[in-house]
Amino acid sequence: ACLSFVNKATLKATSNTTQSSWFSTQQLNELGSVDHAFTTDRIDKVQEPERRAFTYLMLSGVRFAYASTARVLVVKFVSSMSASADVLAMASAEFDLGDIDVGKTITVKWRGKPVFIRHRTPAEIGAEAAVPMAHLRDQESDEERVLKSQWLVVLGICTHLGCVPISGAGDFNGWFCPCHGSHYDVSGRIRKGPAPLNLEVPPYKFTEEAKILIG
Repeated sequence: ACLSFVNKATLKATSNTTQSSWFSTQQLNELGSVDHAFTTDRIDKVQEPERRAFTYLMLSGVRFAYASTARVLVVKFVSSMSASADVLAMASAEFDLGDIDVGKTITVKWRGKPVFIRHRTPAEIGAEAAVPMAHLRDQESDEERVLKSQWLVVLGICTHLGCVPISGAGDFNGWFCPCHGSHYDVSGRIRKGPAPLNLEVPPYKFTEEAKILIG
């Protein structure tokens, strides 16, 4: 029994000495690795310049792909915001005034809105030009509202709540909105009632003596 105990003690001492000797011969790197994987896998930038170049190439390729994708998305977005040909066609409309008798008003449609075109008489032109500014809520002279004195072009939308006024009606023989009692004169200016502003004059020009292009 004593001999067996001595043998076991001897074997244990030998094992501890061997293990201690094995660890003492290992050179630990800065990460504490004993398998040298860090050193083995590390790229040597001097000895292996082609691996560094490949890494840079990959990074540049990814960045280029991202930039190209972003550019395509921006171009598509801007293109979607551009007006198509049919939309541009609806944005303007030409009208022939030759068939409108003096003293008459016609209603046409532009961008889905009613537009009043009135062929004014000399008496109407003179009366509107003589209105004092002090009598006007939204002060505009008749001259400012027409391109040619005999033709008045205004949007047929009441500036109060957006109703369509009646032509040739009201206290000033221009337009009358029955919804809330706004009266406009033959220059389309508000003269009485709750509307705060004159009837709007749309952008237009004469393309011929008796033709206009609205928009």
